Amino acid sequence: MHESSLGGTLRDYLTGEEIDETTFEEFRQLLARLLVEELGYPKERIRAKVPLKYCVEGEDFERLLDYVVYDEQGKPIFVILFCAGDVGSFERETVCAGRLVEGGPVPYALITDTMDASLLDVKTGDVIAHSMQAVPSWDKLVEMVAASDVNPLTEEQREKQTRVFHTYCGLLCGSCDSDSCSLPSKQKKK
Repeated sequence: MHESSLGGTLRDYLTGEEIDETTFEEFRQLLARLLVEELGYPKERIRAKVPLKYCVEGEDFERLLDYVVYDEQGKPIFVILFCAGDVGSFERETVCAGRLVEGGPVPYALITDTMDASLLDVKTGDVIAHSMQAVPSWDKLVEMVAASDVNPLTEEQREKQTRVFHTYCGLLCGSCDSDSCSLPSKQKKK
């Protein structure tokens, strides 16, 4: 199921700005509220719809990441993607996003449909935990990040991860008409 505009607007929980109301935006807003109000994430450390720009065979693409969480120095530490469908089907794409995010790789990533979730170790690609209880509190995330060992990708690793990521993006939105599909996280030629 693709994300579609509902023709209205709603107030973004993180920024207070008016944003387009879509079939999935309400779920994203609930997730942001959970992160801040229940799990202690500072609002100012969470950025929504962060562009991940990449190039494949000379063509530029962009995929919006639902949420990226940053540390005090502005370094990304956690990528969160929202999905509609089986969470497990999106784990590999989420790991790639965590490896490719600008300023990354991040140590951890999360894929969720707001009813289920997989917490992922980006370095190994392993699933650490399942369920919405797998979403770490802010304090736990900071502790996990401090204990992690993340190294920048080599150019060869980045190229391979980009190709895998692009393949998953193509599967996600490869069959829709880019003019009629309003999926915020779809790939876009730039």
